[in-house]
Amino acid sequence: MSGLKRFNLKTEIVFGANVTERLRDFEGRRVGLITDAMMAKVGIVERFRASLPACTVAVYDSVLPDSPRSQVAEASARMADFGPDVLVALGGGSVIDAAKAIVATVRALVPDHPIPLVAVPTTSGTGSEVTSWAVISEPEKGIKYPLISDEIIPDIALLDPELVRSVPPAVTADTGMDVLTHAIEAFVSVGATDYTDAFAEKAVSLAVTHLPTAYATGDDMTARTAMHHASCMAGIAFANAGLGLNHAIAHSIGGRLHLPHGRINAMLLPAVIACNAGVRPGDAAPFPTAARYAALAQRVGLDAPNDRAGARALARHLAQMNARMNVPATLRAAGVDMAAYAAAEADLVRLALADKSLATNPRTVSADDVLTVLRAVAG
Repeated sequence: MSGLKRFNLKTEIVFGANVTERLRDFEGRRVGLITDAMMAKVGIVERFRASLPACTVAVYDSVLPDSPRSQVAEASARMADFGPDVLVALGGGSVIDAAKAIVATVRALVPDHPIPLVAVPTTSGTGSEVTSWAVISEPEKGIKYPLISDEIIPDIALLDPELVRSVPPAVTADTGMDVLTHAIEAFVSVGATDYTDAFAEKAVSLAVTHLPTAYATGDDMTARTAMHHASCMAGIAFANAGLGLNHAIAHSIGGRLHLPHGRINAMLLPAVIACNAGVRPGDAAPFPTAARYAALAQRVGLDAPNDRAGARALARHLAQMNARMNVPATLRAAGVDMAAYAAAEADLVRLALADKSLATNPRTVSADDVLTVLRAVAG
């Protein structure tokens, strides 16, 4: 298939109110539910169980942020013992990523028993409900690493915006800027196609328009619905086109300095655009990727008389969105111990350069490029 590209949309996407009705196809079956303590605490797990009265349901509700590898192993063992007919992930990105690793493990242990994976996202951010990616961590080593396989793409995604109505403003900002990062990186990726562009452009347009409202007025269901759809669309885009420098650095920072993934992406995005577009102070001329950023700037109504101005306008607008949503501009402002940052800086560069996300970045980057971006956001 040399020279050929592919676009894969394996997941059946069901959206609207009462989407869990789709699970009635599994009535009378054994359902494994992967979730976290918060979903159990606010009663969503019990409502889910009540919607499947004829099913035998086993719940694992202890998933932690960033899906620690040891916890994935523990949950996999429990689910293998239970023997589910279907596995349901109910939660944010960490829960869905953990469920992907769990279902892959259980399928390997029981190869003759097909186990579909159903993803029910409760944040509008990762797009994990439609992607072949999962991020697993080893906290004791300070490492986050991506798993990439078509085998872990969920079979069904259930999108119910009511599940994100009560998401707090800070989380709405973090996850919403993650949506924008996914869509923008997919649009400028070397793996971009007309198909991925369609999803990426629409996701950017929806998020730029509706994220400020979702942040300021959480019960505005027009904004919440738009962001839930944008998250899924951005997931489809980057699952097929790939990501880039932003996520490569974000994975390294998240593993070592333990900030929320979306917040890191938000802080990095303006500096990464400047790096990839060649519009930093001192850059003699913009790089070809500047034209792609300028196209997005025009799409969302920004002034882009030329590629340099358009790329800068997009970066500036994203920085302004961050500021309006109280996203810290620097690692220092986000509460990072700067002595810890200084001690980790060389490792952050090394890990970013080794990250799989970098393979589809629109330009080759050096250690100096990564260091420049890091220091732009260090503070």
